[in-house]
Amino acid sequence: MGFAGIDLLHVDEWQVAHDAGLTVSMGYPSRREKFIETGFNNPANHQLLINELEAALPLAARAGVPNLIAMFGNRDPARDDRAAIDSCVAGLAKIAPLAQETGVTICVELLNSRVDHPGYQGDRTAFGVAVMKGVNSPRVKLLYDIYHMQIMEGDVIRTIRDNIQWLGHFHTGGVPGRHEIDASQELNYRAVATAIADLGYAGYVAHEFIPTRADPYASLAEALRICSV
Repeated sequence: MGFAGIDLLHVDEWQVAHDAGLTVSMGYPSRREKFIETGFNNPANHQLLINELEAALPLAARAGVPNLIAMFGNRDPARDDRAAIDSCVAGLAKIAPLAQETGVTICVELLNSRVDHPGYQGDRTAFGVAVMKGVNSPRVKLLYDIYHMQIMEGDVIRTIRDNIQWLGHFHTGGVPGRHEIDASQELNYRAVATAIADLGYAGYVAHEFIPTRADPYASLAEALRICSV
């Protein structure tokens, strides 16, 4: 079809993709329950998350995996956004030097808290950008999931243009339902992809959706056509 990589594989799966001629465009640093809920917004999680990344970053560098995913985590009623941002900055700043040394980017994902991930704190671009500005590392970026941010904010193209320096990776998905990115949903993905390309973005755009057709590969091939600009 022309795809260059595959997202969100665990360390023990990386070689399978490599053997098939695909780059692992985004890897997991660990195989762990409550991966999304356990994030850098809580200082109590920092040692666990840093230990995982310290082990995974050199492995990713050797395997040619350019990005590892991380999470902001679920809200704690005792910790408001300002305190959570400060916690994320402090934790990510500790691992940023190793990310820079290995040349692997840690991408922290923005998710919606309205439909799919109730309680998730990193549910607005402004929150994520505040963290990125605080860390200010070329190897710590946002994973801008277009599906999630359309649900939370809309105004996707302008948001991407205004914040491209802080964005390291993209996910797609049709709204509503996270299905195909075709005319059955509310976003014009051709326009979104064109806007991203016009900004000179050189990273990956990963198609993370649930096909509804009998042949899911037809949906995947269509997604590539829609976003090839």
